[in-house]
Amino acid sequence: MTFRDDNFYIQRIAKGDNSAYAALVEKHKQLVFTIVVKIVRSREEAEEVAQDVFLKAFAAIRSFKGDAKFSTWLYRIAYNTAISQSRKKKPVFSAIDDEMINNFTTDKINTSVNELDREGQIAAVNEVMDKLPEEENLLLTLFYKKEKTIEDIAEITGYSQSNVKVKLYRIRKRMYDDLKKYLDKAE
Repeated sequence: MTFRDDNFYIQRIAKGDNSAYAALVEKHKQLVFTIVVKIVRSREEAEEVAQDVFLKAFAAIRSFKGDAKFSTWLYRIAYNTAISQSRKKKPVFSAIDDEMINNFTTDKINTSVNELDREGQIAAVNEVMDKLPEEENLLLTLFYKKEKTIEDIAEITGYSQSNVKVKLYRIRKRMYDDLKKYLDKAE
């Protein structure tokens, strides 16, 4: 299905055509779900939270000022709603040891990863990503899988752009360490 620009649907909604919201839901449901499931880590719970996101967005759509893109505004709602839901379940701890960050070498990891076939590489990376805290997993997913810019990620998460860069840098270093452990176990 080909979609029009988000502003087209927003203008129709502003004129009283609430059915135009269905197109916005259809257009953005996949990434909203991806953001939510990366944080709450449960498909069933993510479906409920995603529905809540769209209900919240619909209720607040008339207050959307257009300062940012509608998609970024919506993804921010998704992020905040998912974080709120996950905080209700358990506290989130994300400690990164500076020694772990500073003491690593990529040569052995690169050699070991290159020895794996494509499916093995994907399996290794996915297993390591699944063990990351929800927020770190989401940042990687937004940046690498959904190809969002640093600016978009900053708007979605509320972090500064430099904070997003630092977090991505630290997460990559941490992944190297985790990938090394994974590969050592596989040998």
